Amino acid sequence: MSNPAGWYDDPQDPSQQRYWDGSTWMEQRRPQQGPAPAQHGQVYGGGAGQFPQYGQEPPQQEEPPQYGQRIPQYGQQAPQYGQQAPQYGQQAPQYGQQYGQPQYGQYGPHQQQPGYPGPGYGYPGKAVHTTPDGQLLSGWWRRVWARVIDGLLAGLIALPLTGYFYYRYFQVVLDYFNDTVDASSSGTPPTSFGLPSEAYQWMIPIVALGLLVSFAYEYLFLTKKGATPGKMALGIAVRLRDRPGNPPGVAVLKRYGLYMGISLLAVIPVVGTLFSFLGLINDLWPLWDDKKQALHDKVAETNVVRT
Repeated sequence: MSNPAGWYDDPQDPSQQRYWDGSTWMEQRRPQQGPAPAQHGQVYGGGAGQFPQYGQEPPQQEEPPQYGQRIPQYGQQAPQYGQQAPQYGQQAPQYGQQYGQPQYGQYGPHQQQPGYPGPGYGYPGKAVHTTPDGQLLSGWWRRVWARVIDGLLAGLIALPLTGYFYYRYFQVVLDYFNDTVDASSSGTPPTSFGLPSEAYQWMIPIVALGLLVSFAYEYLFLTKKGATPGKMALGIAVRLRDRPGNPPGVAVLKRYGLYMGISLLAVIPVVGTLFSFLGLINDLWPLWDDKKQALHDKVAETNVVRT
């Protein structure tokens, strides 16, 4: 009668066990399990690695490893219950590392949507910032050049409305400059410093019409396209930080209102210097902000993102 399949003492090496498939010895071996091998003539007592006597119930043996299954090497931690073992061709974890745990320098299971690095990860030597759902945020220089392009385009669009007022304004400024030069040549001291009041008469319509065109330009493009032409040219767009898509009109109003409000206050005499400094801080804020938001972005809860 042949012994049932299972692990038995290796006939060639008593310090190991070898798998018997019921008819022949297999190549699978393992260290001795349980008590030491039985001596010659010892009665079978149920210990692992001993041949049972005739009529005695054999012990329950472990199933042999199946084809393609990887046996953990010495010092490696085997997968615990409920953990998935590595598939064929997958690299086994290093010593002290559990199956399914990412190695050093690899992204873990919390990585965001494909194509966007997750928060806190970056390219070598450079941090990458994203929205909560994983969309990459714009860099500072892209925002600056987009603002320059949009300013030029909005000024050209407004020129048919503001052209006459520009003409009258520069005419007053030029006359004032010529009078000042003539007075200096004749030795007459200047009677006042700064532009004459007539210059402001033409400057106010220029600013008002320019703001009206600029607001319509910003509002329509952001609510309909999510980006102005300048931002489209630089591959960036505006969205709510916590929700993708075109920003709503209320967010655009808040965003534009704070930005242009600071710019207008900067031209007021005496307090203009303070608001000019605040405008500079607003423009530079994304450089050190962890969410890459300017102050007007924080008020509107928006982000400028890569498209």
